[in-house]
Amino acid sequence: MVKKVLSFDFGASSGRAVLGTYDGNVIQIKEVHRFKNEPITLNNTLCWDIDKLFFEVKKVLKEIGKTMTIDSIGIATWGVDFGLLDKDGELIHNPVHYRDPRTEGILEEVEKYFSQKELYELTGNQIIFFNTIFQLAYLKKYKEKELEKTESLLLMPDLFNYLLTGVKRAEETIASTTQLFDPYKKTWNKEIIRTMGFPVDIFQELVKPGETIGTISDELSQELEISKIPVIATTSHDTASAAVSVPASNDEFLFISCGTWSLVGTELNSPVITPTTSTYNITNESGFNDASLFMKNVTGLWVLEETKKQMEKEGRKYSYNEITRIAKEAKAFNCFIDTDHPDFQLSGNMALKIMEYAKKTNQPIPVTDGEIFRTIYESLAMKYRFVFEEIMECTGSRYKQVHMVGGGSQAEILCQMVANASDIEVLAGPVEATVIGNIAVQLISQKVIQDVSEAREIIKRSFDMKVYHPQQHKEWNAQYDGFKDILLDGQREGS
Repeated sequence: MVKKVLSFDFGASSGRAVLGTYDGNVIQIKEVHRFKNEPITLNNTLCWDIDKLFFEVKKVLKEIGKTMTIDSIGIATWGVDFGLLDKDGELIHNPVHYRDPRTEGILEEVEKYFSQKELYELTGNQIIFFNTIFQLAYLKKYKEKELEKTESLLLMPDLFNYLLTGVKRAEETIASTTQLFDPYKKTWNKEIIRTMGFPVDIFQELVKPGETIGTISDELSQELEISKIPVIATTSHDTASAAVSVPASNDEFLFISCGTWSLVGTELNSPVITPTTSTYNITNESGFNDASLFMKNVTGLWVLEETKKQMEKEGRKYSYNEITRIAKEAKAFNCFIDTDHPDFQLSGNMALKIMEYAKKTNQPIPVTDGEIFRTIYESLAMKYRFVFEEIMECTGSRYKQVHMVGGGSQAEILCQMVANASDIEVLAGPVEATVIGNIAVQLISQKVIQDVSEAREIIKRSFDMKVYHPQQHKEWNAQYDGFKDILLDGQREGS
């Protein structure tokens, strides 16, 4: 029997709806709609335009419903952000964007209750300024009336599921991004929630990925003139979905889920929370079937995307092929940046920021557009190697391959640089990692695929992948110590 499922993937800059069709042998995907996900500023706060985004969801469902029957729907989004609902089930305000500067300085507020070391030991989460705990700490300190009005907190995919079904639940993989989740027991960490003074009852009952949340509500079914399609809590954190799609042949593998952000890591049976993993700030998040995703959140193509956007504003519009060409023509190893340095975390003239960073770190200043782009690509490849080494030290494993999935796997220049920098074979693809993982979990939920191992074998034969072998590793290796010096100097400056 042919199964048709609908996968919604909300990224930091765009969203898409993808139809997955499984015929018992291979999965085929077809993008049926793509739309921009542009934040809006309301009352001087950077927010997600939730009304527009849900309008796009409804638009897809109405159109699809005219021509075919869908077996299920699954939604995956980025982590940490949330909506607050009042007693009437209405949003108190638009969900706030994780890049809004409201959490600047909030780390010190949280440290009144928990040290960074304690927080890490309790949650296994990488300490990042925009994690849910810090956003809630801001509300507790400055907008307590909003928390007092709050009946329910729903993370972004849970919010979309609620808008579709009227059912409020919290899916485990997305909950594990909050720094309010117990990675061993797979429950909310009520000790942290109570100590921080957050209302315990606003956090919803947890469900595992693959459980059915409900069906399209009566009201929505009538409005869109569609059947009451089941809505499945897929691996609703986009990284957890991407991890499901990794076409690995064995249990030990490295992966890079590369998009605006990069998640670099591996899949384990249980969390690894030690003084070393704390020092390296490596996160432990939940995956499908109680797997633990041991990984580090690294700025991905954000710097490149922002640079491209700024150059377009200045009248220089490049395709990604043109970016590759001029980057290849530029001088190698001219300058390195730490893509995770605070200088590069907020929007702005990224090329200018790179030049200022080069000057501050006493490096040659990249001047041409090609030099700027090459600096970004080389720096990303070196940063991936740096994180690989941390992960291997913590797990005691040595990996011969790294699977690069997501949009960044299309960047041949970056894939080859990753192979060169780390002297490791890179297997690139699938590109649509999040939607494919989302589709696979829906199919497992419907019992037409047995488990993740079978899903990965199906994915392997369903989608093309490209292999990159290391080249010029000696040249890259000779530059690595210099990159690490710049990286570690920046970390000391920020500490």
